[in-house]
Amino acid sequence: MKFRIKYFKVNLKLILREVLTFLRQRVEFKTFIILSSIIVGIASGLAAVLLKNIVHFFQQEPTKFLNEIGFDYFLLFTPLLGIILSVAVVQLFFNGKMTTGLSNVIYTILRKSSDIPRRDLLSHIFTSGITIGLGGSAGLEAPIVVTGAAIGSNAAKEVRFNYQTRTLLLACGSAAGISAIFNSPIAGVIFAFEVLLPEFSIASFIPLLIASASSAVLSKFLYSGQLFYLVTKTWQLESIPYYIILGILCGLVSLYIIKITHFTDNKFNRFSNKILKAFVGGFILCVLIFLIPPLYGEGYNSIMDLLSGNYETIINNNLLLKILDKDIAIILFAVLIVLFKVIATALTINSGGNGGIIAPSLFTGAFTGFLLANLMKYFGIIDLNHPNFIAVGMAGILSGVLHAPLTGIFLIVEVTGGYNLIVPLMIVSALSFFISRYFHPHSIYTASLAKKGIEFRSEKEKYFIQQIDIVELVETDFIKISPNMTIGNLMKNIAATKRNIFPVVDENEKLLGVITLNDIREVMMNSEVYNVLLAYEIMNPNFYSIELNSDINKILDIFEDQQIWNVAVTQKGKYLGFISKSNLFNKYISALSENEKEKI
Repeated sequence: MKFRIKYFKVNLKLILREVLTFLRQRVEFKTFIILSSIIVGIASGLAAVLLKNIVHFFQQEPTKFLNEIGFDYFLLFTPLLGIILSVAVVQLFFNGKMTTGLSNVIYTILRKSSDIPRRDLLSHIFTSGITIGLGGSAGLEAPIVVTGAAIGSNAAKEVRFNYQTRTLLLACGSAAGISAIFNSPIAGVIFAFEVLLPEFSIASFIPLLIASASSAVLSKFLYSGQLFYLVTKTWQLESIPYYIILGILCGLVSLYIIKITHFTDNKFNRFSNKILKAFVGGFILCVLIFLIPPLYGEGYNSIMDLLSGNYETIINNNLLLKILDKDIAIILFAVLIVLFKVIATALTINSGGNGGIIAPSLFTGAFTGFLLANLMKYFGIIDLNHPNFIAVGMAGILSGVLHAPLTGIFLIVEVTGGYNLIVPLMIVSALSFFISRYFHPHSIYTASLAKKGIEFRSEKEKYFIQQIDIVELVETDFIKISPNMTIGNLMKNIAATKRNIFPVVDENEKLLGVITLNDIREVMMNSEVYNVLLAYEIMNPNFYSIELNSDINKILDIFEDQQIWNVAVTQKGKYLGFISKSNLFNKYISALSENEKEKI
């Protein structure tokens, strides 16, 4: 059986390679990219449909089986079972190697030439399908985005595309994944630009649109149905102050989500035993779901109940209804859901399950908007349109958590059909994004990378900085000064060069300090000290220097933090030369220009 599967995979790979090679040899390159984006979009759409069907299977069949044998109470523990099975699948079929979330996709774009491992073509589909199908409190979006990225990356590798084109097809796969899951082609494209791509170019836009549209058409054909139906009225002018309040609230909740997610990640990283970690996280998750049932699964059914006004369905048979007034019980239950959904999601993912944060963000946003509207009504302040605030709250939380406001806006517009809410969506998404970014500069995806020392200047443009070779930046035409050189001899050297910096080095070429024209200005007109004052007496021994093998980010940090124009370069302590801010800037411009030449 294993031989047949391996034989099938090898032949499928050869067929794909032959088809792509055949097309590349016979059509213009730009046309070939368009055809490739269609292939990647269709493949990603098929992957999304497969994932949805796996989830549907695990949602239905275990329930039927347990009900038939009279063990329906065991359904409480299916989230734990899903996490354990996910861990087992990774260990048995993928050599124990699988990373969850989009952080690693972003990392490969910035550091590893957009090379996604082949195992990610299938690993995320099966593990997330099992995890979420059995009740794990996470979303399908990140797994399908990673799968789409793997499809695009590996397709590009088969025909030996360069980094730029490989990154483009990776983004096409990711956009197609979002498009297929939500039936939202525009949001898929915007997501790729806001979250993944290191740069924006019009040339990239067309393949992304085509891949996203292809995926959406295929997904709708094979798996029809709109995620949400929003029956609402247009927004009212008097509700604007409350949308502003919602935007601020969404920003604060987004910060809470980011903090809790990474706090839980740090705690579970301490477990060395994966099975023990799965049991601990899964058991706590089961307890939370028992106390707060809407935490089960993705949570889209609860969002639909909110949008349709079936609030009591969400809190049905809960203990709060027995001890509190119905309205107060609903409000308090909504607060608990907002606070504990992210904890349930973090437990699901960090204990060994697989899933994403987008669906939980939409879920939390829906209850945040509902909570605000319900509070205003309960206290008699104003009767707000609940569906409007529920929909806009989803966009607000998504914008704050992902630091992607346009994705939040257009995703909600597409999945709910709420085009008449575009102004409130813009207000809430912008405010949430601003607050979240102000207090936490990194999104939920990039925070873990920043913690490892991977910084993002000008966001995705940092890629071009990384392409600069430090060796090429080093300028060596500086006159070296002995520490015992007199000022008189130094003045002769100054007259012989256009440079205004002079490194002071000893007989072993060790950099002792630096003399600039500002350092010598006071003694230049005093010829009496020319033969008395020595170089080491006026040099600056605290001049900033870096080793030749340093990360270029360190140089940028020095230039930005210290507001200087030159930094000395050493190799194993020996002086080599200087790097200037202007030269670095020129190299950066050259990298951008070179990139323009490589564009499609």
